[in-house]
Amino acid sequence: MLGRMRVLVVEDHELLARTIGAGLRREGFAVDVVTDGDRALQNLDLIPYDVLVLDRDLPTISGDDVCRQAGAHGLPARILMLTAAGTLSDRVHGLDLGADDYLTKPFDFPELVARIRALARRAVPPIPPVLRCADVELDPARRTVTRAGRPVPLSPKEFAVLAHLLTRPGVVVSTEELLDHVWDEAANPFTTTVKTTLGRLRAKLGEPPIITTVREGGYRAGD
Repeated sequence: MLGRMRVLVVEDHELLARTIGAGLRREGFAVDVVTDGDRALQNLDLIPYDVLVLDRDLPTISGDDVCRQAGAHGLPARILMLTAAGTLSDRVHGLDLGADDYLTKPFDFPELVARIRALARRAVPPIPPVLRCADVELDPARRTVTRAGRPVPLSPKEFAVLAHLLTRPGVVVSTEELLDHVWDEAANPFTTTVKTTLGRLRAKLGEPPIITTVREGGYRAGD
């Protein structure tokens, strides 16, 4: 996935959970937040997250059990464990359960962001340095878009939608898929938010159009 990385935060301290979620959204992630292990497993069964930020001390189902079950079911999310226990044996135990990384509380938020980005890069195949369709070029690293060499200023949502379409040239991408990859679970599937965003994106890209609407199907970039 390109555009917005999808993160599930599982933390039973509600204020901390909301704070982490809000901070990660400001960094450009699509974030869902839950406060117990049972809800975490429900979300993981339904949504292909890139990274799971998982507290070990959870109600209903412990973080250790969530980690163990996620690994047993072959779920794609990379797991970053959070815990107040910072001894070497605690870290080793968490990694033995299937966690990919480990961060002790209290932690610096920039370090959390850096670790999530590093895990997300391991969760998806490499992408081309520049995505192209006709005379449109999108540079994921610089987060820039040009058409015929001229800059096209896009909002984060518009950029993420275009990026997702360009990674699948010629493929019809449904509204539901765009909601899953660019927005988060708080998005209302019955709103016109995708249609509205596509309208603004097309207007900014100009003519001739590179994104077509497929009736009862979705949207396609290129032929």
